[in-house]
Amino acid sequence: MQEKLQTDEAKNKYRKQKQTVEPVFGIIKSVLGFTRFHLRGIENVKNEWTLIALAHNCRRLSKLTA
Repeated sequence: MQEKLQTDEAKNKYRKQKQTVEPVFGIIKSVLGFTRFHLRGIENVKNEWTLIALAHNCRRLSKLTA
């Protein structure tokens, strides 16, 4: 594995893997202040997550069109 990681191709892949973190979850937690679900049950949680995702996408869309 050490030898494989020394090649330029492997370094580029590994570097890309390190930076491809889901920033959406961090934004939702820090900017929108959503740290936990407030409802119980799978259907309620799905609906709550849909609303959070909608809020995030609306916020993003408004910044992109501004």
